Amino acid sequence: MKRLLLGLFCFGIINSFSIVQAEVPFSLDGAVEYALKNNEALKAASFSLDAEKQEIGIAKSTFSPVVSLEERAMRTNNPGYALSIKMNQHRFSALDLSGAPDTFNSPGTLNDYQTAITFEQLLISHQADLGIAMAQKSFAAKRADYEQKKQEIVINVVQSYLSVQTATQFKVVSEKTIADAQEHLRVAEARYTAGVGLYSDVLRAKTAVTDAQQRLISSEKNVNVAKRQLGLVIGIDGPAEINSVLPFEESVKPIEYYYSAALNRSDIVALNLQTENAGTNVKFAQAGHLPVLAISGTYQMNDANTLLGSEGDSWLVTALFKWNVFDGNKTASEVNKAKLKQMEMATGLAGLRKTVQFKVYDDYLAVEEAVKNVELAKDSLASAEEGKRLIELRYTSSLAPIVDLLDAQLNLDNARVSLVARENDYRYAVARLEFESGIILKANEKAGEVKAQ
Repeated sequence: MKRLLLGLFCFGIINSFSIVQAEVPFSLDGAVEYALKNNEALKAASFSLDAEKQEIGIAKSTFSPVVSLEERAMRTNNPGYALSIKMNQHRFSALDLSGAPDTFNSPGTLNDYQTAITFEQLLISHQADLGIAMAQKSFAAKRADYEQKKQEIVINVVQSYLSVQTATQFKVVSEKTIADAQEHLRVAEARYTAGVGLYSDVLRAKTAVTDAQQRLISSEKNVNVAKRQLGLVIGIDGPAEINSVLPFEESVKPIEYYYSAALNRSDIVALNLQTENAGTNVKFAQAGHLPVLAISGTYQMNDANTLLGSEGDSWLVTALFKWNVFDGNKTASEVNKAKLKQMEMATGLAGLRKTVQFKVYDDYLAVEEAVKNVELAKDSLASAEEGKRLIELRYTSSLAPIVDLLDAQLNLDNARVSLVARENDYRYAVARLEFESGIILKANEKAGEVKAQ
């Protein structure tokens, strides 16, 4: 019972800690930093990277001595084994010759406990040398893939962070819409009470308030979903709060900068290393025709009655020189296969470089488009605000129907939402450009350093 209570107490502490942790607001760079430490997909990728590193040790172990201890127990009446067992046990004597050949042909049943310590050492193998080099390059490629995974996590965090920001600002717009709609209702009711307005205007104004309230409910739901999505991306079991609105900054560099940076994208680096490894694999296959030199040795003890006994002992040293002269064209086929794989990787690398260059071009134009859309959205908002102000004056002066006022309010609401969306579209477009150029992680680190200063 005490253990159960203690376990429940500890669970409560951990659970309350996670809840508090989920309520801590994040800046963008703080969210990125947290995600790089706690995102489950990135953790899994780090385990995969560590596993790949072990392949280097496995490859190097080919040149390490292999030492083994072996214990065997044998019972036999086989004439050949019986003779060798007695000799290995150092128990062969003249008495064994006195009854020859019957003592050789029917030796009776014998026991043998054989203890052997064996070592094997590979000395020369070009294939093993190439295997080590390939394992090291494969790990380097995996590490580049891991860096690319980090960049993908960063762009996902940026997208989710902007989703929270957009949903939150939409909620603010919805709250303003309710306030405006309630003011319109108040004016319509006052005009109807004064006998200068229509009751239908009051009903239309009430409908507008209800519609605005419904939009607020939807916006609140979207805020909660966006926060939960951000929590999922950064590695929190629950919603994640944000503590700031990203500034709107036009700081895009010339496109040549992004073209140049994209050549060093982590996935391009990884595929380039894999292509180089494919070339090494051709040499690896060709090395199948090269000789191999190795040595081995065994120290052996034999005893008729005791495990690990030593009535007799002996040793054996062997040198092995092996040259694969002909293997039925197996090596030739492996060489051809490796060359084709190398061509496949090289072609894929060329295609990836072209694709990345296109994506950089596309995203750069998307940024330019987003900038223009922001300016247009600002102009549209200014026009909508002025239009609504004028219609409102005309309505209060009985020069315009409430339908015109509600239409003007709808245009204003749409303009407010459009500006929020366009500004965040621009921010995400810049982030996509940095991601496709392979610099989003560096850009985020630089932003964090500036903010810290």
